[in-house]
Amino acid sequence: MHLQFTLSITWVGLAVANPLSNPLAKRAAIDDCLRAANVPVNAPNSNDWRADANPFNQRLKYTPVAIAVPTTTAQVQAAVSCAAKVGVKVNPKSGGHSYASFGLGGENGHFVVQLDRMNAVTYDSATQIATVQAGARLGRVATALYNNGRRAFSHGTCPGVGVSGHSLHGGFGFSSHTHGLAVDAIVGATVVLANTSVVETSQTENPHIFWALRGAGSNFGIVTSLKFKTFAAPSQVTVFSINLPWNSASAIVQGWSAIQDWLKAGMPKEMNGRIFGNQMQTQIQGLYHGTQAELRTAIQPLLTKLNAQLSQQQQYDWMGAFSYYTYGQQVDVSRPYNLVETFYSKSLVTPALPNNVLQNVANYWVQRARSNNRNWFIIIDLYGGANSAITKVYSNATAYAFRDPNNHLFLYEFYDRVNSGSYPSNGFEFLDGWVKSFTDGLTTDQWGMYINYADPTLSRATAQDVYYRKNLPKLRALKTELDPTELFYYPQAIQPA
Repeated sequence: MHLQFTLSITWVGLAVANPLSNPLAKRAAIDDCLRAANVPVNAPNSNDWRADANPFNQRLKYTPVAIAVPTTTAQVQAAVSCAAKVGVKVNPKSGGHSYASFGLGGENGHFVVQLDRMNAVTYDSATQIATVQAGARLGRVATALYNNGRRAFSHGTCPGVGVSGHSLHGGFGFSSHTHGLAVDAIVGATVVLANTSVVETSQTENPHIFWALRGAGSNFGIVTSLKFKTFAAPSQVTVFSINLPWNSASAIVQGWSAIQDWLKAGMPKEMNGRIFGNQMQTQIQGLYHGTQAELRTAIQPLLTKLNAQLSQQQQYDWMGAFSYYTYGQQVDVSRPYNLVETFYSKSLVTPALPNNVLQNVANYWVQRARSNNRNWFIIIDLYGGANSAITKVYSNATAYAFRDPNNHLFLYEFYDRVNSGSYPSNGFEFLDGWVKSFTDGLTTDQWGMYINYADPTLSRATAQDVYYRKNLPKLRALKTELDPTELFYYPQAIQPA
């Protein structure tokens, strides 16, 4: 049964459940409740349990109190009801790719609702809307849509990432400059709320909930299904790269200045790209929605500014290009999905960098980053600018915060990993220092951080601020309305007002 809520949520007995304080008693109670409700679960220490409790980031391992593996919305609803009755925090886990292991709760003792058994993708050719169950992974979604009418929507490149966490908190990829973020393609969502009701959300159904889900979805319920508007996948796209000889701070400053001037003025709408740097090389990498000949014409002004040449250009169909940027991973993947790494990561969103900041960043890159022998990289996504579909969306249209054409030009991922063993206890200062070289020269309202690259070292207060910025007060008010007891909680979750 779908109940519709448009103004407020009525709280009854569930909101005042007396939590069991003993962890063993809590586990027994939720196991009994789930069994009585016929909710499928993983047996503790079974192969399925070990697979579902194994985090992508091996640095952050947590032990759940229970893992439900539903296949229907009704089972998710029953699982949330059990969590509320027992008094245990509950977290949805779609692909399990959270950098902070928030799908496992971000700490021990949470109840995990593992969604990847719910992975169906359907397409309505009359409306051009795709309906995607919450546990589908991006590679499966891309494959299914392309095979069913040559359709697509904008999303990231890693095929094993779950569609829900990715799209509900942003979702940048090699179509975003052209078509917007994954969150911008969402036109509807089915969600189980903390009071255990199931509601439909859209611009016309429960629009306040729909607004909050699009940017901060993990805080307000468990989404079981999403509806995405799609576009026709281009018949030809072109993968390209440009080698950047950034071997000195002065070369970085000069090249970066040229790129940001070009991006601000209006990188062609069909162009999607990033700067990728590591210990070995720095490149512009990208995907042009068009042919090689069209790419060469469109990118020539940048090549002239950089005094550079295309180092690679290869034309593909849509799925060929998607496969290229998976770097050998299986594309249509569901489960098991066993990619794991041990790493620390941070993020930023910034405007064009003023000269003093750019000089500090370049100095850090050359002097500090190049001396780090771990397997690090930096990705600088070409995010904003005059032609970006992302910043053309009205700033208050969704809970996603970063839409300012003036202040949101670049999206960054900083990533430092070890190939074996534990991440060193003194390793965190490397990326912390690099981020500081940016933010020290910017005002607070000029930068933010991206929760899809969550940094668990941030305090809850800081995390909420940098992830949601001006939208935080409204989100906190909605958290008070929809989940005042914080049933859906992780260490950086939005606090009720």
